[in-house]
Amino acid sequence: MINDLQAFVASLPTFTAVLGVLAISAIPFVESYLGSAIGIVAGIHPLVAVPAAIVGNIISMLVFVRVTQGARARALRDRETPEMSPRRTKLRNAFDRYGVAGVSLLGQTILPSQITSAALVSFGATPRVVVLWQVVSIILWGVAFGLLATLGVDVLTT
Repeated sequence: MINDLQAFVASLPTFTAVLGVLAISAIPFVESYLGSAIGIVAGIHPLVAVPAAIVGNIISMLVFVRVTQGARARALRDRETPEMSPRRTKLRNAFDRYGVAGVSLLGQTILPSQITSAALVSFGATPRVVVLWQVVSIILWGVAFGLLATLGVDVLTT
């Protein structure tokens, strides 16, 4: 899949390739970190690829937060609490232990930011706080993987 996404971005004209990176970074499990790397490996300058990947990831995360916020409001109005899956229980335990900041920064090692942010809001975390910490996390992960991809491309081309 990653090779297909990279080939897709590489096949686009330069300006459209940036939009391609933005679009693929909105996909859960691709996000800012793989989107940055894919864009850089496809030949987009890191100072363009990384921000495009970050913006794409942030936009999709905001959609997930907004949808979850509305669903939670409806669920609380009806007062019916669904059972949690084992994965959701694990995330809830991490939330109780590390808070929004910890889950946001480390959660991307387990789940995509979109799912993590939606889960945090469903647990009752303030959406504004969730968005703030998710944006920080998305930027950090995107820049880190962009740097790794840049170094890797530099090593391969020299």
